[in-house]
Amino acid sequence: MSTLPDADLSPPPSRYYAADYAKLTNRRPLSPLTPDFAWPDRVIPARAALNRPTASTSDRRASPNNAPPCVLAQGATSTFARLRQGSGSSVKEEVNGTAQSFLESINTSLPPVPQNEDKFATTSDSPLCSCCCHCGRSDSWRNFAPRGHRRARSYTATRTGISELTGLDWEPSEPAIIVKAPKVWGPGEAPLERLPVEVLDEIIAQLAIDTQPSGYSPRNVDLINCLLTSRTIHVATINTLYSHITIPHSSIFSKFLNHVAEYPGLGTIVKRLDLSHFTSVGLGRSRQGNSEVQNMTSRTLLKCLELTPAIQEILLQENLDDDIDEHVLAKVFYGLPKLRAVDFCASSSKPFAESFTSAVTGLIDSPLNLGIRRLGLHECFTLPSTVFETLLPRLPLLTHLDVSHTRITDRALASIPESACLSHLNLGRCTQISGHGVVDFLTNHPATKNLVFLNLSCDIARYRLLWEADVERLLPALPTTLRSLNLNGAKIRPWHVPLLLPLTKHLEEFSLASADLTMRDINSFFRPASPPSSPISESAPHPEPAEPWILPTLHYLDLSSIPAITQSSLFSTSCILLSSLTAPLDVIELGDKAISSLRECRNTNKRLGWVVKELGRRGWYVRDSNAASGGNGNGNQGGRRAWKMGAMWWGMRKCPVAWGEVGGLYGHYMFKK
Repeated sequence: MSTLPDADLSPPPSRYYAADYAKLTNRRPLSPLTPDFAWPDRVIPARAALNRPTASTSDRRASPNNAPPCVLAQGATSTFARLRQGSGSSVKEEVNGTAQSFLESINTSLPPVPQNEDKFATTSDSPLCSCCCHCGRSDSWRNFAPRGHRRARSYTATRTGISELTGLDWEPSEPAIIVKAPKVWGPGEAPLERLPVEVLDEIIAQLAIDTQPSGYSPRNVDLINCLLTSRTIHVATINTLYSHITIPHSSIFSKFLNHVAEYPGLGTIVKRLDLSHFTSVGLGRSRQGNSEVQNMTSRTLLKCLELTPAIQEILLQENLDDDIDEHVLAKVFYGLPKLRAVDFCASSSKPFAESFTSAVTGLIDSPLNLGIRRLGLHECFTLPSTVFETLLPRLPLLTHLDVSHTRITDRALASIPESACLSHLNLGRCTQISGHGVVDFLTNHPATKNLVFLNLSCDIARYRLLWEADVERLLPALPTTLRSLNLNGAKIRPWHVPLLLPLTKHLEEFSLASADLTMRDINSFFRPASPPSSPISESAPHPEPAEPWILPTLHYLDLSSIPAITQSSLFSTSCILLSSLTAPLDVIELGDKAISSLRECRNTNKRLGWVVKELGRRGWYVRDSNAASGGNGNGNQGGRRAWKMGAMWWGMRKCPVAWGEVGGLYGHYMFKK
C-alpha cells in the first residue's frame, strides 16, 4: 500500500474494517447522494463543501438541491413537476379547442423551489449508521437500485478500497459497442435522392408551412435549409418554394420581381400569386406615398404576370384596384392559358370598373372561351350588369362563382353555359336579381345539380329576395349534395318546417336569420314530433308506421334576428338547443341583443357548457367541447371540410376560390363583416 503524497498526514493502516467507516468518511450536508471519503485529519467543513467546484456534466450526481427549479401542479404532492414546454408567446388558430376560437400560449418565469423541502438534507445532529451496507437504518442515505447508473469514484475510495469492501459503488459491465462507419454516398446516389421526382416533391412539400405573413419574420426556414443539402434536394425544394408566392408588402414584391427577372426559369414554377395580404400598413407610408415608391404599379404587376406564364391562381383585392388597369386584365383573361382561379375581392374603385369593362368588351364579338373555373367578384358593386352578361357565357368550366353584392341580373345567371358544374354559388345581397329568376335558375339549369355551397341571403332593410311562394318552390328542388345553405332574409313561415326538415339531414351550415319561426319549430329539427294523442277505437283503421327518425347533421345554425330566440327562451326548459340532444350542433349565431345578454350570464354558460365568441359585428354561442357537462367533444374534431377549402370556422360568407388558410382581407369578408 503506497503512502499519501501529503507529508502532514500519517500513512493509512494496511486494513480497514466496517467499524472504521465513521472515521474515514465525511458527509457533504447538501449532497446526500454523493458520499465524500477523506482522511480524518482533513475533514471538510459543511460551509466549505458548498463552495467546492462542481463536477462535469457526465459525473454530476442528481440531487434535489442542484436540480433546476420546477413548478408544482395544482394538487400535486411531489416537489418536482414536469416543465411546461414552449417559450415566448404565440397566437394561432386553435385546432383542438372550441369552435370560433384562437389559442394563445405564454411561458412565464418559474419560481425556485424552497430549500426546506429537501427531505434528504442532513442536519448536524442526525445519527449515522455504523455499518457501510444498505441496512436502511440511516435516513441520510438514499437507496439506489442497480439500474446501471455508474457512480464516480472519489480519490480516497480508489486508494483505500472502501468501495470494494462495502459495494456502495457499482460498476456494471458494459457490452462492447460496435460503431459502424457511415456509408459515404456519391453525389445523387443517396436513397432520398434516388426517389421518383413526384414522390420527392410530395416529401419536400410537407415542410412548407402555410403561415400567415406577419411583418418581416422569416418563413419556411426548413425549406431554406434544404436548399443547401444537395443538388437534387435543391431542385425539389425550389419547386415547392416558388409554387405558391405570397406578397404582403411592396418591397417583397420588388425583390421577387427582380429575382425572377434575373432567373426567368423560376417564373415558370409559380402556380399561385397571392396578393390577398398585400397592404401598405406598417411601412410608415400612406397609400399615396406607397404609390410613389413605384414597387407595386400596373407596369410592375403586368411584368410579373409576363414572367409567370404557367400561373394558375391569382388572388387580388381592393388594396390593388388602382393598379389593375386594362392591360393587366387583358393579360389575365387572354394571356394566361393555364389560369384556373382569379379573385378580385372588394375591388370597387372607378378606375378598376372602367378598366374591367373595357377589357371584357373585347369578348362581345369573339368566340373565345376562357379556362377560368373559379371566379371571385365579391363586393365588386361598381361593375355594370353588362360585364356579367358578357363574361359569364365565356366560362364553360365554371365551378365557383362569388358575385355577392354585385349588379348581376337574371339574364346573366341564365347565360351560364350548361357545361358548367357549379359547386359554390354566392348570390348574397344582389339587388338586381329576382326571387322568381333565381328559383328558375336553381331548379332548371343543369349547372346547379351538384351544389355544395349556396348563399341566397339578403338585407331585409333594403329588399327581400325570396317570398313564401319562392320558398315553397325552392326547398324541394335543392340537391342533397348541399352542405351550406344561407336563406337569411327569406320569408319562411311555420308551415315551411316540413320542407326544411329534409335539409337538416345533409346540411352542416343552415342560416335562417329573420325567419318567422318559433322555438318549437326550431326544436323539431332535432327531435321528432310526438304524435297527437287520441282514443283508439276498434273500427278505426290502424295508423301507418312512422318513418324512422334520422339524426340531423347540423354543426352551425344562424338564428339571428328571430324574435322568438332570446336569452330567456334559450335557457327555458322548453328549449333543447343547448342540450346534448342537438349533437353535433356546435355553433349558434345570434343577434347583438341576444349575445349581449348571454355575455353577462357567465356562471350559467359555464354550467351549460357553452361560451360566447365575437368577431366584428358577428357573435356566436359555441358549445365548449372541454366542459364537463353538456359538451360532446365534437369541437375537438375541428370544422375543417373539403368544401371549405382550408377554412375552419363555421358560417363563412365569402366563397373561397383557392385552397389555403384564411387570412388577410379574405378572412375579414368571410367571418367578420
